Amino acid sequence: MRPPWVELPETDELAEALLDLAVPHEDINELLALRGRVSRDPGLRRLLEAGVQRLVQDMGRPGGGGELPRMPEGSGAMGRLFPVYVLVAALPGVRAYHREREVPDVVSRRTLADLGRHMAVHRRRHGTSGLPIPGWLGLHFRGEIYQLGRLQFQRSRLGARTGRAVRAAGLPLGPEDPALDVHIPDFLGPVTPGACDRSFARARQFFARHFPEEPYRVAVCHSWLLDRQLAEYLPKDSNIIRFQDRFRTAYEMEEADDAVPVGFVFGDQRLAPEALPRRTTLERAIGDHLLAGRHWYCGHGWLAL
Repeated sequence: MRPPWVELPETDELAEALLDLAVPHEDINELLALRGRVSRDPGLRRLLEAGVQRLVQDMGRPGGGGELPRMPEGSGAMGRLFPVYVLVAALPGVRAYHREREVPDVVSRRTLADLGRHMAVHRRRHGTSGLPIPGWLGLHFRGEIYQLGRLQFQRSRLGARTGRAVRAAGLPLGPEDPALDVHIPDFLGPVTPGACDRSFARARQFFARHFPEEPYRVAVCHSWLLDRQLAEYLPKDSNIIRFQDRFRTAYEMEEADDAVPVGFVFGDQRLAPEALPRRTTLERAIGDHLLAGRHWYCGHGWLAL
């Protein structure tokens, strides 16, 4: 059955909604100009309704789905921006869920504003409007991810390898038990120890208050920032190394993933090692490591809450 809220706001209301979602100003006019086409085209209307339906079904259930529809290659601006219309049309659903869970308005607003942050990432990487990974925002608009200070926390469950590592450490937990996935969003400054302390403290209180039926005793992180090779280049008291030191290693990857740190640090995954800027200690570390013929890996860690 079609959700009753599948309706795009009128142009002026859409502009206000996009501002609330921190959509970059240079992208708003393009979204407003294409709005009429979405409303008039029966095919796009069906795709919009189907996308919202998939997004909000099982609202709030971790891992419940929420992939956003993709248009064929060569669809131009509409193809790049259509997921944004789906997210905006789903706003009433996720806001109702947040109210049901008594999530504070400020947390709801800052969580959903990750849409604008990722549009800024897309423009930095590609020079156009769009979303780099549309499905990622589906987690925010399904009530799975929350911005709590410097860090984001995702309601999730322990995977097989991390669960075994947690159990081996003596905790009465294992695969499929509740866990919070920690994410480090861009454009929010350094991951200082104080900022992270405050985020973890807020997470303990937030989930105990708003999701009491889900006992979160551990947090996990899967990120290139946990690659222990960074310690070869960065000072022990650097923010990144101190962030790493919070986590115990769950397991190590054998498959390299050089593009991820290059994309996050320099904004373009396609840059060759010899073309990387060398303005900061971290930039020099990423580039020197690759120029030496070595590789970067995603680190996987966990900590007790």
